[in-house]
Amino acid sequence: AAGIGQANFADTLANVSLEAVDKLKAGEAAAIAGVDGQASVQQVVEAVMAAEASLQTAIAIRDKVVSAYQEISRMAI
Repeated sequence: AAGIGQANFADTLANVSLEAVDKLKAGEAAAIAGVDGQASVQQVVEAVMAAEASLQTAIAIRDKVVSAYQEISRMAI
């Protein structure tokens, strides 16, 4: 049963990472399209804000994982 929980946690982390990368790529593409005049300022801002929010989520999750690891490593066994 623990293996299933761990796999789901690992899958969740992988999905969050992939989503963050995809949104960062979309934000970059929107910024380039905006410079080329192919996207409106609103589209660029929305894409960049979505990328930033996704990155902040990924960073928060990373920080929680590191904190949990540090807490576990301090436990007396």
